[in-house]
Parts: sequence; structure tokens; C-alpha cells
Amino acid sequence: MSKKDEKEKQVSEEECVGKDTAQEPDNADKEEKTVSEEEKLKEELKAKHDAYLRLLAEYDNYRKRSTADKANIYADATARAIKEILPIGDSLDMALSSLENAPEEYKKGIELIVSQFNKSLEKLDVETFGEKGEPFDPKLHNAVMKIEDDTLDANVIAQVFQRGYKTGDKIIRHAMVQVANCD
Repeated sequence: MSKKDEKEKQVSEEECVGKDTAQEPDNADKEEKTVSEEEKLKEELKAKHDAYLRLLAEYDNYRKRSTADKANIYADATARAIKEILPIGDSLDMALSSLENAPEEYKKGIELIVSQFNKSLEKLDVETFGEKGEPFDPKLHNAVMKIEDDTLDANVIAQVFQRGYKTGDKIIRHAMVQVANCD
């Protein structure tokens, strides 16, 4: 072989080697692109999954809040309706307490009406409070008078002017009372 042929062969081998080295980075680039695309897809999937979980939590909170709002609306509506009919109950109580000289049939009629009224309140889960002798609680009772009485303990209800009503923890009307021996 001539020197010229040898040089061409060498150049040709170098080109082949160069092509091989040039191909290796191409394969590495492809692998990098594949890995980076895979990572991007994993991150995107994770982001979508997190968004889905957040949306699910928001919906669950909305559902719970809606249920609580519905229950509160019912309780508020019941309380408003009962508050409007309480003066009728007060009138019935006054009528019952003033029946000393009335005929027996008249007394039984009023007692029956008062009994029906109280049963209706019980069906609506309405409780009465504010009885004579109970301890005074400013959260439940409205003290309009005070009295000093040695026969009663301190901060005890001496007289009830108007009974109080509540449904659950919701006060419909505070009891109007006279308190004995308040501090």
C-alpha cells in the first residue's frame, strides 16, 4: 500500500470512529430525553393527583357544610315559629293559675289545652327551664328583680315571671325571673 492509500484508510477509520463517537452522544441524548420526558410525565401525574385530592377534599367539606347549614336552617325556623306562639302558652299558663273559683269543667278544659300545648313543644324538642328554686344562670335567665330572703340560698330563683324555652343548645327565650340573695 502506498502512503496515500494508508492515509486514506486512516482517515476513513477515523471517520468511522468519529461517526461512532458521534452516534453515542445521540443515543445518550435520546436516553436523557426519554428519562426527562418520563420524569415530566410523572411530575404532571403527581400534580394532577394532588389537584384531584384537593378537589375531593373541597367537595367533602362543601357537603358537610351544606348538611350543617340545612340543620341550622331547620333549627332557626323552628325557633322562630315557636317564639311567635309562646305568648299563647304564657296566656294559657296565666289562665290556668287564675282558675281558683272557676267551674271544674272549665278548669279541665284549660288544663287539657295547656297539656296539648306542652306535648306539641315536646314533639318539637323544645324544653322549658326557669323554675322556682333552680340556681340562677345568667346564660339562661333574665333577672328583672332581686330579693333578700333568708329562707332561700344565694343566687336562687325566687319567682318566675316567664318561663324560658330552648331547643338543644339554642335559647329561644330566656326565663324572666326574680333572684334571691344575689351577690
